[in-house]
Amino acid sequence: MKQPTILERQNLNVTKLVPGGQGLATLADGKKLFLWNALPGERISKVKLTADKAHYAEGVALDFIEKSPKRIAPKDPCYLSTSPWQILDYDTELLEKSQILQEIFHQHRLELSQTKVETDGRNFYYRNKMEYALYYDLVETKIFPAFRARGSHRKIAITQSSLERPEIFQQAQKIISDLNTRGEEARKYQSLLLRCSQDGKVSGGLYENHRPHPQFSALQDRILDQTFHYSPNGFFQINLPVYQMALREIQNWVKTDKLLDLYAGVGSIGLSLVGDIRKLTLVECDRSAWREMVGNCEAANLQSPNSTAEIQPVLAKSEEALDYIEAGQTVIVDPPRAGCRPELLEKLLSTSVAQLIYLSCNPVTQARDLKILEARYRILKVQPYNFFPCTPHLENLVILEPKPSISKI
Repeated sequence: MKQPTILERQNLNVTKLVPGGQGLATLADGKKLFLWNALPGERISKVKLTADKAHYAEGVALDFIEKSPKRIAPKDPCYLSTSPWQILDYDTELLEKSQILQEIFHQHRLELSQTKVETDGRNFYYRNKMEYALYYDLVETKIFPAFRARGSHRKIAITQSSLERPEIFQQAQKIISDLNTRGEEARKYQSLLLRCSQDGKVSGGLYENHRPHPQFSALQDRILDQTFHYSPNGFFQINLPVYQMALREIQNWVKTDKLLDLYAGVGSIGLSLVGDIRKLTLVECDRSAWREMVGNCEAANLQSPNSTAEIQPVLAKSEEALDYIEAGQTVIVDPPRAGCRPELLEKLLSTSVAQLIYLSCNPVTQARDLKILEARYRILKVQPYNFFPCTPHLENLVILEPKPSISKI
């Protein structure tokens, strides 16, 4: 295995945090260096390079000449693998995320004033899902849960982790203890996936190499006024208290009685808004998620007996369900990190929907899409949420409506 390059006797000034979460410095030859474990204002004397490209390099700061007063001690030894911003005090984390969002919008020629990142104030034990690697320690002669070292495929054994719900880590330790008791081999397994509902029930288990992934027992959670069933294997928001904050904000903005929810997953956005809706269409392309959404739609009808909403779950790719987009309706998009497909954006540009609500886990692709949509729509509200504390990631909600001159066409 190739040994990483160590740069010593450096005097590297970290100027800012970039959207990816690293600190930005410049090497003596002018090459940009993106550093983990580095904060603005710090001076670095020793670096481990994890990548050295033609025009930039990546690495981890090891020794310091000067540290930032905003730096705090990380809670977990494995923090670089899971939550590299554990070294940043929480108020500064929120400020940095707001500034990074502003920079991302500016890069796409969208002006945005600094916006407060909403949070429930909880920065640890918030994740309701975690996937662990398995690592066999030759010295201890037993299996440990593990994460991958940042910038490599090397596994790091862990004995504590503060990002996920405590019930998850406790169950992981129990499962791995059982493996050790039975003398199992770590290399037999791909990973250990566990998920936890808000009331503390844990579901999930081991993925074996070269075998189909098992289907684990479904979980259920109450979101606003609806109960949702979902699989531990599938997509579901990992920070439900903050997710509900975003949903309440969406509720405040919806003003039509026809709603189209694209990239709907198990239906948690659209169905949480069903109260005053006359027609709700939810579109999802993953068959497993769609089946769960169908069940959640049926449950919504039972939970809201006074509702007269016509609820239609559709199995299709959102970019192939363009006929469901109509003038006068509210359209919600919550796409994957890649953002919306060009076909969908083109349809939204050619149809004057009453409202467009765009929730995104990747503000970079969201800003790209918003710049395209700017031809027809104007932004009314931008509200970021700290779905992912102690990491560089955030969720961003944008509310749009047709420009006045276009809405009259």
